[in-house]
Amino acid sequence: MKTSIKNIIVIAAPTLLIGLMLGWLIFGGDGGMEQSSVKEGIEKNEVWTCSMHPQIRQNEPGKCPICGMELVPVDDNGDQLAMEVEMSPAAMQLADIETAVIKKETPVKQLRLNGKVQPDETEVFSQSSHLPGRIEQLMISYTGERVEKGQILGMIYSPELVTAQEELFEAYKIRKAQPQLYQAAREKLKNWKLTVEQIDEIVEQGAIKEQFPILADVSGVVLKKKVKLGDYVKRGESIYEIADLSQVWVLFDIYESDISWVNDGDEVTFSVKSYPGEEFSGTIAFIDPVIDARTRVAQARVKMHNPSRKLKPEMLVEGVVKNPLREKNEAIVVPKSAVMWTGERSLVYIKHVREDKISFSMREVTLGEALGNQYIIKEGLESGEEIAVHGTFSIDAAAQLAGKPSMMNKDAGQTTESENNEEIKHLKISDNAREAIAPLLTHYLEVQSMLANDDFENALKSAKKMAETLKDIDMRLFQGDAHRFWMKRSEKLKNVLDNSVEAEDIKALRKWFKPLSEEVILLFKAFGSPKESLFVDYCPMADSDSGATWLSNEKTIRNPYFGSSMLRCGEVKEAINTVEHP
Repeated sequence: MKTSIKNIIVIAAPTLLIGLMLGWLIFGGDGGMEQSSVKEGIEKNEVWTCSMHPQIRQNEPGKCPICGMELVPVDDNGDQLAMEVEMSPAAMQLADIETAVIKKETPVKQLRLNGKVQPDETEVFSQSSHLPGRIEQLMISYTGERVEKGQILGMIYSPELVTAQEELFEAYKIRKAQPQLYQAAREKLKNWKLTVEQIDEIVEQGAIKEQFPILADVSGVVLKKKVKLGDYVKRGESIYEIADLSQVWVLFDIYESDISWVNDGDEVTFSVKSYPGEEFSGTIAFIDPVIDARTRVAQARVKMHNPSRKLKPEMLVEGVVKNPLREKNEAIVVPKSAVMWTGERSLVYIKHVREDKISFSMREVTLGEALGNQYIIKEGLESGEEIAVHGTFSIDAAAQLAGKPSMMNKDAGQTTESENNEEIKHLKISDNAREAIAPLLTHYLEVQSMLANDDFENALKSAKKMAETLKDIDMRLFQGDAHRFWMKRSEKLKNVLDNSVEAEDIKALRKWFKPLSEEVILLFKAFGSPKESLFVDYCPMADSDSGATWLSNEKTIRNPYFGSSMLRCGEVKEAINTVEHP
């Protein structure tokens, strides 16, 4: 019994020791790793956020001020700007997203046409019988058969020709006494298209010939066979329709709405399904002067040489006519696949590259004329910007899932004016925080002044100073509701400034000045003017007549959106008073 207990202790002791070590590794070890991770995160100045409220951003760990959850470090790959959808290169490849840098070019109207091959009407002939009589024999018995000029098409029995031969023999007997009568009898046979050789042969044989051949007048392909064996035909009656298919017409349908884009002499390139990969081209020689009342189309005719007979009548073709819009200057042109159309709005996605991160933001554009597979962009894009040209719906789906502005919800991620006004009630900040944000206002007013003076270089310098100032502001200076408000607005302000400092000209900088002004106005409405009274000015004509506001430290209107061209356009909407310091 003692031996048994001893054996149990010997076995259990090592097992207990191993269990304690594993428990320390699993539970105690994780705690150490977590503390190490937190410490390392603080040392690296990582940003901490709430998984339920990603707008919360802090420089140190803690609890979410909204829901109380523990904050987690922001994953570099998951850091999304307020209004943009971030995507990794791998995600872009899986979603089959392609981008392209847009540039100005001469717009070319590309019109797609449908048509078919038809025989050339000038090369279609009616083969008639020059003799009245009964068809005794047909050498060409089906359509599509090729014939050569002079070939025998059939044999005909003609009672009238029998009588005419009898008259010829009688006239031949008295030809010396009455040569005119003999000559008249020969001419009668010639009128029935008998050759001189055939007439001489009849005279030499001295016997009446009952059947005569019908000879082909032209070479070509039989399109229609109009008689059967045994039919009685009149003189001049058509028995075959023959066409020379070494030259054909290609007739394209032009809808009434597109007829102004097609002119005589335009080159057309077209393809035929029978010859995949092969392209044909020709020139429009004629356009119908009358539109078909039933189909509402006119036909454009292209003559094609067809020596190899590759193009066959009734073949369907698809053609393209390209016409440069010479009356227009160079314009922004994008593929149709880049544009999403909701019925009221037309949208594209702009690509942004910051350091090693790629993101897309939605932008509304104004479409011009459709150019086949392309659109002219009248407003909303600048030359040199990079947009998604394929896979835009995949980006939009990602934006919807992330709660960002998208095709179906342009206001996602944004707050209304009433929500903003409610949010800024009773916000208070310390003197240190007020002193920290004062340079933001100074640099903003510099940007506003320089834009009003049409001074792009100095305006851009002040915008860069404003961006640097924003980075240096310690978010720990803000407490409570003010802290939450600052976290939300500063993130949006950073996004706008990042785009502003990339502007290549004053037009692009003025475009970003509108959202910059909106953020600055809201910021100083919440916290008050630190030094002087400010005025919210408004111009209804700015931003393509949609209107825009800006902040100024003087009552005199100096419009930053138009500069010297309309410097006094606008009005003072409201004043922001200075804060009374305790």
